[in-house]
Amino acid sequence: RFMKHLADRMPSIQPFHVMALLARARVLEAAGLSIVHMEIGEPDFVTPQPVIDAGMRALAEGRTHYTPAVGLPALRERIAAFYAERYSVPVAPERIVITPGASAALQLVMAVLVNPGDAVLMADPGYPCNRNFVYLLNGEPLGIPVAAATQYQPSVQQVRNAWRDHVRALMVASPSNPTGTLLEPDTLRALYAEVAAREASLVVDEIYHGLTYDAPAVTALSVSDDIFVINSFSKYFGMTGWRLGWLVAPPDVVPEIDKLAQNLFLAAPTLAQHAALTAFEPQNIAILEERREAFRQRRDYLLPALRELGFHIPTTPGGAFYLYADCSRFTDDSYRFSLQLLEEAGVAITPGIDFGLNSPQQHVRFAYTTSLESLQEGVRRLRDFLGQ
Repeated sequence: RFMKHLADRMPSIQPFHVMALLARARVLEAAGLSIVHMEIGEPDFVTPQPVIDAGMRALAEGRTHYTPAVGLPALRERIAAFYAERYSVPVAPERIVITPGASAALQLVMAVLVNPGDAVLMADPGYPCNRNFVYLLNGEPLGIPVAAATQYQPSVQQVRNAWRDHVRALMVASPSNPTGTLLEPDTLRALYAEVAAREASLVVDEIYHGLTYDAPAVTALSVSDDIFVINSFSKYFGMTGWRLGWLVAPPDVVPEIDKLAQNLFLAAPTLAQHAALTAFEPQNIAILEERREAFRQRRDYLLPALRELGFHIPTTPGGAFYLYADCSRFTDDSYRFSLQLLEEAGVAITPGIDFGLNSPQQHVRFAYTTSLESLQEGVRRLRDFLGQ
């Protein structure tokens, strides 16, 4: 009887298809089979010990009460200092809002920008939740089909061609999921100029900042104060389960976001916020940089290995920990291919269906979030599977 009364938006909101593959992988592992996991975008490294120790101290000291909805003042100030240290960009602490993960930050931005019937432009392929956050507000996500010619990032001309009167924002990601590509600084500035000229908003997902391998990423905050920037403690900082992210918003919008945060989640986890103060300390950054180098080595192994097997990967991703591969040499159904690979070879990957409508049946995503040894074993299994 409940199905009769579900909100009209629910059919538009799709699950992560990879979760069905992960559930099947867990069943196979419980039966004693070995699975090489290259499907989930979560670093295999545990949270660095300095952050764990800081969290335990905070718990022992009784720091278990609510913080302000926009976050612990000391953490907002520390993040502001981080932008000055790493990017040489001044950011006022008052513009920083601490959130329960980057997902909450994205929900806040969509809630403050999107009315029913409004549209948000975004790259296709792209992170699947972005579409669903728009649907949640009864808005319309409009995908821009991107390809290797533009590094799987939207160009200014594509944005112009896709623009409609009801578009209120353009959302981009650098580095991106699933392709791992970055926006060039000139392109970022040009996209902002295009959007600002239309009196719309630019939203930039920077949650993979820190995990770049060929050149440092440029934050959109260096372009203008009039941009929404999302970041997270999950990826570079290795704090996925702590559920902590942040949003940098234009100054005049922060009171509205504060109001929304009070009502939607009251505050981010207190212990996680106290622990995160240590994430920026030199001894912790040193650990994170060693891990970044490990990710780079994994990328530099897996990319040529997959190309040698016959996967078409036309660009070298500069960041994150993903390879988005054309698998059309082997299949015209990437989901079925992923299931077969799991069942017959014990290798778990993500089918393109999770990332949009732009040729999903001929693409898969490999995440190098497991050890180099596991990746080598996965490639060996792939070679045997494809040889059959």
